[in-house]
Amino acid sequence: MQTSQKHRNSASIHGFYHQPKEIDPYGLSHIQVLDNNALSDGGSQGTSLSFQSYKEEYFTLESSSATTGFAVYDSPAASVSSKSPFSPQGSHSCLSDPHHSPDNTYGSPMSGSSSASDDNILMKQKLRELEFMLLGSESDITSNYNFCFHQSDQLPKWDWTQMVEMIPRLDMKQILFACAQTIADGDIPRAAGLMHVLEQMVSVSGDPIQRLGAYMLEGLRARVELSGSKIYRALKCDAPVSSDLMTYMGILFKICPYWRFAYTSANAVIREAVEYECRIHIIDFQIAQGTQWMYLIQSLADRPGGPPAICITGVDDPQSAHARGGGLHIVGQKLASFADSCNVPFEFHDAAMSGCELQREHLRVQPGEAVVVNFPYILHHMPDESVNTWNHRDRLLRLVKTLSPKVVTLIEQESNTNTKPFLPRFKETLEYYTAMFESIDAGSSRDDKQRINAEQHCVARDIVNMIACEGADRVERHELFGKWKLRFNMAGFTQYPLSSLVTGAVRDLLREYSRNYGLQEKDGALYLCWMNTAMATSSAWR
Repeated sequence: MQTSQKHRNSASIHGFYHQPKEIDPYGLSHIQVLDNNALSDGGSQGTSLSFQSYKEEYFTLESSSATTGFAVYDSPAASVSSKSPFSPQGSHSCLSDPHHSPDNTYGSPMSGSSSASDDNILMKQKLRELEFMLLGSESDITSNYNFCFHQSDQLPKWDWTQMVEMIPRLDMKQILFACAQTIADGDIPRAAGLMHVLEQMVSVSGDPIQRLGAYMLEGLRARVELSGSKIYRALKCDAPVSSDLMTYMGILFKICPYWRFAYTSANAVIREAVEYECRIHIIDFQIAQGTQWMYLIQSLADRPGGPPAICITGVDDPQSAHARGGGLHIVGQKLASFADSCNVPFEFHDAAMSGCELQREHLRVQPGEAVVVNFPYILHHMPDESVNTWNHRDRLLRLVKTLSPKVVTLIEQESNTNTKPFLPRFKETLEYYTAMFESIDAGSSRDDKQRINAEQHCVARDIVNMIACEGADRVERHELFGKWKLRFNMAGFTQYPLSSLVTGAVRDLLREYSRNYGLQEKDGALYLCWMNTAMATSSAWR
């Protein structure tokens, strides 16, 4: 990304359709990605403020040794077509002080007035002065996000030196939300002032909230730049080459359990459902590298009475092909070779299209096949009735039901960002990704350059998409498990019970990660949690 050297922070943003990395017959070796996009008016059509003067400064994230490039946003907003493996609603994780000690990674938010010492009293007074300078009022900023802003025609005049002195004591989560609210209110001049403050607080190599703040700030900028109907590339960047992208995804695959949670839970369900079937047809709506099916093929190869004949249909799109470095034939050849080594009869079909384009005839289901359908972190990318009248989300479910599947596996982020308006969606994104960045932090060192690259290329773009985009441009549209349950029931499905073997397999997996990960069984689904935040759910249907 081309940015000014005036800023001390660095970052690069790329879509995060976190695809699992490819493995050899016995180990992991590659992962794939896609991307996403977006924008909305933000209620600022009446403002005449020009952002030309901020163009150099307006990118918080500048290139550094930790960054190798940016993904291209192809639309006037921050256009993306990505998929991501995690992202839920009300997170209860704690926010750490933006400049905290590494020993207090998961501490509580700073209030700026926790002690009655003279220094803290003075700081509290300065914070009120800053609030007045930025917000035009002496309102208290609370952790409950109860802000009240007044419109103004121009930016207030600041004592910038004094403001910089205050920054270490400010709560970044509060300032981020305050900035989002000013944008929602159409107060773009004040939003610009808050963005200047945030620039001094964020860092892609800092603690979790500093890193998240860098990407959320980019999302706010992208939204503002496009709210005046300007055609502007919010992120001037190039997509990483496929080999780099695979490396970045591989890093996240190793340090976080989100994709392995999807593979392990789905495979355990499928293994039980097809235990006595002699012909199995798996339809994977996000085939990625085909890694998941190597594990299942190997498991079925050892089945008493001999292995079944397996057919896999992989649904794909051009973004997946980029991350993979080629078309679906690469996946088919790899899986065929692996199945042959396990003496499993195998056939591969490709459906090189998105789920929105797919029709029943593309699936080539044959009589006598036990049909299995897999939706791993993908169905939330299908637009529903809130986006257009086609409602591909429900259409796909009805189509799958006509196949009379033996089992359908669904893994989704436990989040509620589909139909929420901008400000509540921003709050939810902030809370959820705070937990997610904390969980990433637990699996790598703070200054790990590869981890920084992975976050920039595989997480940040999803965040920007949710913040900056609206309508069809916003592809990150997560729903809570309760809403998925309703959709599946309306399509004629009933829940497939998850056995203790499924739960046990996931618990065994989580032993390899931080103790802050947990598993809950609720409403017939498995909830993967980070501390007090539900990150993803796994369920099965028939």
